[in-house]
Amino acid sequence: MRYTRAMTFVIAASIAAGLAGCGTSSRQLTEMEDSQVNVRNMQSRAFDMTDKNRMLRTVIATLQDFGYVLDKADEELGVITATRLDGGTRRITVTVRPRGETQLLVRANLLRGRRAVTDLQVYQNFFTSLSKSIFLDAHLVE
Repeated sequence: MRYTRAMTFVIAASIAAGLAGCGTSSRQLTEMEDSQVNVRNMQSRAFDMTDKNRMLRTVIATLQDFGYVLDKADEELGVITATRLDGGTRRITVTVRPRGETQLLVRANLLRGRRAVTDLQVYQNFFTSLSKSIFLDAHLVE
């Protein structure tokens, strides 16, 4: 098969157009980074305590209060994974790690099906309940 100049030009132009569509501008990258930082910020809270084991137990109790079933807990890594089945699968992963010498940073990552939840209210509800549980536990209220 012989290629004519016109066919060669069409093929080259098609390849160039396809490659141009694959590129990501620096503006798009900045917007993606800002979006990821905002999501991470909404998913994270710092607590004034240093007992990681106690925090993990409190996170587990809070998740159970919300109807989650514990899938996995790793004290050494500070990771808890739980699932809730209520018409659709919800999966949450919570990490607990030290932040400085006087705080623990708790980050919750919630998925509905395969999609990440980015609703601020959902995370606020979790962290409000977790804060109340920490307060009650600190004051030995059953």
